[in-house]
Amino acid sequence: MSFINTIREDIKTVQAQDPAAQNGLVIFLSYPGLHAKWNHVPEHWLWEHGHRSLARVLSQLTRHITGVEIHPAAQIGKRFFIDHAMGVVIGETTIVGDNCVLYQGVTLGGTGNETGKRHPTLGNNVTVGTGAKVLGNIHIGNNVKIGGNSVVVKDVPDNCTVVGVPGRIIKRNGCRVFEESFDAKQHREYMPDDAAEQSALNRQGITENARRVKELEQEVAELKALVAKLVDER
Repeated sequence: MSFINTIREDIKTVQAQDPAAQNGLVIFLSYPGLHAKWNHVPEHWLWEHGHRSLARVLSQLTRHITGVEIHPAAQIGKRFFIDHAMGVVIGETTIVGDNCVLYQGVTLGGTGNETGKRHPTLGNNVTVGTGAKVLGNIHIGNNVKIGGNSVVVKDVPDNCTVVGVPGRIIKRNGCRVFEESFDAKQHREYMPDDAAEQSALNRQGITENARRVKELEQEVAELKALVAKLVDER
């Protein structure tokens, strides 16, 4: 695919992902996440062809201009979108699949004690929420959602939702541990509110326990009445 076609495809991706997106010209001129992605293309080419010092310098210029640091060795897939773009860091051995979305403040980094492949691999259709950290040589499967400010340090299978510190799976293959609700109204980028859902589950359990206690109290009252009747008959 030519670079012009890539630009057109990326602009369409922004229009599909961002409800605030305007026309193509505005997107082309004002989205630093796209600028960082487009600048990464020649930087990666230079890195792969042995011009690593130049590639590194250019990537740092891109960082200062866009607020996004993508190491020139990182492998980035098609239709990759960084929304808002400030403070995103993508490490050297990171691999990002197709149709992935990152929000501001995301780090795809290392843990500091690894060599070789030391950054994460993201599958296709992965969404990483605001401020989340995905660290180490781990694999994030296809169709995974990572909640804002989560810290993920272990592999995540396909079709999962992960939240928390450390990140834990709360949805797998469409089956949620807690019921997902009100995402569109609360505009949470479809990331679940773990605390709210746990609270709702607790309230449901308390209500069920209260109902059961009432039933048991009624049964005890009936037994007492029956015993009293038998005593009177004697």
